[in-house]
Amino acid sequence: MVATVTIDGRRFRCSRIQITERGQVLIDGAMEEDTLHGRVEVHVIEGVLENLEVTGDVHCGAVGGDVDAGGSITCGDVGGDADAGTSVTCGAVKGDVDAGTSVTCGDVGGSIDAGGEVTIRRQG
Repeated sequence: MVATVTIDGRRFRCSRIQITERGQVLIDGAMEEDTLHGRVEVHVIEGVLENLEVTGDVHCGAVGGDVDAGGSITCGDVGGDADAGTSVTCGAVKGDVDAGTSVTCGDVGGSIDAGGEVTIRRQG
């Protein structure tokens, strides 16, 4: 899968994004020249992003594979696992959900591990 995304106004075509705690951006494993500072916004314009790994919070649409965040995850459906340091709020998750605090999501295909409240919104 390939998606067209913008990261702080810059457009990329990729399947995997990784943003490190130092603000370094890796697009499909290749390091980009600029580092990011402050709140970083990733917008999927077209397609579905395969994997997303961010040291902070994640706010995105659907992800075809895994979403891994050091902070919270707020997204659409997840085709793999959702792993967050704090909360997970999303659509359906085909894999496992792991959250440091709460989980609010649609159907989950795997297991759920949460440090707090779990709310499942059954779909279809």
